[in-house]
Amino acid sequence: MTDTALVHGPVAEKRRGDGLTAAALITPATIFVALCLLAPLAILFRYSLNEFIPTKKMMVEAVTAANYVKFFTDPYYTSILFTTVRIAVLVTLVCLIVGFPLAYVVARTQSRWKHLLIISIVLPLFVGNSVRAAGWMVVFGNKGFLNASLMGLGLIDRPIEIMFTENAVIIGIIAVNLPFMVLSLQSVIEGIDRAVEEAAFSLGAPPATMFRRVLWPLALPGILAGTILTFILAMNAYATPFLLGGPLFKMMAPLVYNQFTQQTNWPFGGAIAFILMTVTLALTVAANLIIQHRSQR
Repeated sequence: MTDTALVHGPVAEKRRGDGLTAAALITPATIFVALCLLAPLAILFRYSLNEFIPTKKMMVEAVTAANYVKFFTDPYYTSILFTTVRIAVLVTLVCLIVGFPLAYVVARTQSRWKHLLIISIVLPLFVGNSVRAAGWMVVFGNKGFLNASLMGLGLIDRPIEIMFTENAVIIGIIAVNLPFMVLSLQSVIEGIDRAVEEAAFSLGAPPATMFRRVLWPLALPGILAGTILTFILAMNAYATPFLLGGPLFKMMAPLVYNQFTQQTNWPFGGAIAFILMTVTLALTVAANLIIQHRSQR
């Protein structure tokens, strides 16, 4: 039997059988995702096209883009969107800058206590975001740990206003998202052979050049995964902006919650939710395409 006949014979049938088996295995998961994720999203999108009567607080069946037009023509809502994007980008950059050295140290350490380092990174994930935000409130309050310590040392005369500010929100979101960035990077850096870095050093490359020409391209899958996860979580943060930002500080996720619960305006809340999802996906895809394009140069 020739090689061509072998390819078109038993081998082809085996590949076809493997493909059918794989399709059968992923079919239940696909149906589950479609029912539990796509169906509610489709219903919510339909709600976003309805009208809302404030006097009766009722949702009226309609097919209109008025809710989307209202969002993009009102500076109040567009400013909230820009604030959310700006904070998410800043949080992602800070997490990448801070998380990369930490992930590198954890990945390269040969100590027997390495598992304790990993546990210390994972441990904050066992605490809910609301609980962590409440902890930051204790730290940032006018009579909190930070102000009390600085005033006790005589470094300040009056408390620093940190609570209910944008800086408090940024710090809180960074604390929530940093473990995800570190774990994404650490798993990829561990897979990079240390000999590759040593070879770059032996050829005379300084640390900055080795990082730019060797470590960064090889760690790019982890960088992309970490930035995607961190950016999405920051864009959709709710508990931290709500508790640390206060009632006057607005981001998109608390705005969606406010429309559904307090204003009972489901059509407008659905429109805001879809705008948030669309902007998050669009920016994530665009940023990753740019990073991949530059890395291939």
